[in-house]
Amino acid sequence: MRIEIATEPGSAERPNEDWASAAVPAAGRGGALVVLDGVTPPAGDDGCVHSVPWFTARLGGALAELCASRRDLTLPEILAEAVRRTADAHRPLCDLSHPRTPQATVVLARWDAERVEHLVLSDSVLLVEAPGGSVRPLLDDRLDRLPPGTLASEEIADARARNKEGGFFTAAADPSVASRAVTGETPRSEVRALAALTDGASRWTEKFREGDWAAALEVLRREGPQRLIDRVRELERADTDRVHLGRGKRHDDATALLVEL
Repeated sequence: MRIEIATEPGSAERPNEDWASAAVPAAGRGGALVVLDGVTPPAGDDGCVHSVPWFTARLGGALAELCASRRDLTLPEILAEAVRRTADAHRPLCDLSHPRTPQATVVLARWDAERVEHLVLSDSVLLVEAPGGSVRPLLDDRLDRLPPGTLASEEIADARARNKEGGFFTAAADPSVASRAVTGETPRSEVRALAALTDGASRWTEKFREGDWAAALEVLRREGPQRLIDRVRELERADTDRVHLGRGKRHDDATALLVEL
């Protein structure tokens, strides 16, 4: 089994709000991956004394531990429990009802000899490669389906749309959000590789159109996750007229994780 992870902040002046982990149990049977993309709040009060990196580290650590130790729980149950644990860790000090309370997008995958389970919440992506080389993107496309003008920009998601019916959902303080995730499973025999990308890394395909998802996975395999991120940075620097980036961030935190089973 090959596992490679690369992550890079969007700016040297700001901490990386992404979080990623992959685990293979000591018994060597099965494994799991976790990738989170922390949501950067607009400047101002978010009701919390903790940073987004604190939140993603707490949530990510809980998800990794539960994926590895609680095979009896489904991935939505694991997400719900991890959100509950994280909320309990800062509930006494913070206003968790605030719409900008720390939150994150989520990608989970867990596999054993029989199946590969997946969970995707918000705009990170999980790629599933079949033995023949075809690549299937597993996406939560609610953000893409919002009416034009709903969001002020890529960076500032309107509080009227976040974690609301008819809008989009992220993992924050409400465990019930787990029921909103895109979930499913694939027979293990039909999966050769998995790749998880936060939207800062998936720009190579989604914004710059340099290649489809199969091409992105091939870059990960041949050149490694860091090189995919490097390619994105080169494209971002070259887009001086913001033809592709529009009103989005010039550089975003970017994380890419590859697992070849």
